[in-house]
Amino acid sequence: MLTSKQKKHLKSLANTLDSIFQVGKNDLSENLIKQLDDALEARELIKIKILKNSIVKKDDAAEEIAKATNSEVVQILGSVITLYRKSKKSRIELPS
Repeated sequence: MLTSKQKKHLKSLANTLDSIFQVGKNDLSENLIKQLDDALEARELIKIKILKNSIVKKDDAAEEIAKATNSEVVQILGSVITLYRKSKKSRIELPS
């Protein structure tokens, strides 16, 4: 569980990131979840854009993706979800 101080730090890091995945009308497939899992292992902090034609709501998508990838939702801003998961080779130093 992330503390508010850690979330604030991750939000500031996420400001410079671009969305690397988009969720559209094809919903959350197993393949997308696998790609998100791989991206979290490689980057630790990722952004996902929920397109307007998506059949899944952003809050539901964030919860489902976080559960499937064992990650934590840092923030939902507009239609963009930011997720974090510590990888085996930790790249991001979180404040305590």
